[in-house]
Amino acid sequence: MPFARLREDIRTILEKDPAARSAPEVLFCYPGLHAVLFHRLSHPLWQRGWRFLPRLISHIAKVFTGVEIHPGATLGRRLFIDHATGVVIGETAEVGDDVTLYHGVTLGGTSLHNGKRHPTLSDGVIVGSGGQVLGPITIGPEARVGANAVVLSDVPSGATVVGIPARVVRRDRVDAEHHCEFQAYGTPTDGITDPVARAITGLTDRMGRLMARVDELERQLAESRDPDRIEIGTRGTAPDDDDHHPTIPLRLDGGSESAADPAARERRVAGG
Repeated sequence: MPFARLREDIRTILEKDPAARSAPEVLFCYPGLHAVLFHRLSHPLWQRGWRFLPRLISHIAKVFTGVEIHPGATLGRRLFIDHATGVVIGETAEVGDDVTLYHGVTLGGTSLHNGKRHPTLSDGVIVGSGGQVLGPITIGPEARVGANAVVLSDVPSGATVVGIPARVVRRDRVDAEHHCEFQAYGTPTDGITDPVARAITGLTDRMGRLMARVDELERQLAESRDPDRIEIGTRGTAPDDDDHHPTIPLRLDGGSESAADPAARERRVAGG
């Protein structure tokens, strides 16, 4: 029956949404709950082979709630669709227990064949507003999909993914004794940066270090090629001659006057 689990649905919303004040408020003012109730009416008809009537019920639900859930989709218990508007859940999508979806979420297909073409969300998954989960992929238990992320591949359990395409920015341990805390909108707010921004920052830092190294190598090369002045000295040929001839400044590029004038050098040697 569509209303058999209504009590636990209301209790789930009261636990996850601090804006909810009372059970009557949740019952009458939460379109996400209304959409789930409509689906509980249309889904059994779809399973029995009916096609038009379930689709009509789904369409009426979309008009009144802003949520489009195909009657062929499989929904688990305690599904919470917060704010609801713009949520789309495709025909072969499978949603586990205790899943939270925010407005603008799409569980869509990426192929035209009639088989499994929509994602599977395991228990405890949170998909933030605008999140697009596309294709027959699996989102692991208690994974978090950040707001506006586009998920195109499987997400491991306990992982938080953000970005386009979505990348893992954190992974928490998930087992029988460890569970992830509820994370509104599935988006981390404790200083985790976008992985693309982190990659760009890392590349920029590495480039800066490489440029500094290149500058150092160029400086060393320039110094090795610099025409430094070399001092060349000669001694007198007499054994008892203790006087040294004056040194002749000579440049490697032939810039000294003595080096450039051989006659002057000969006169100097003769004079010694």
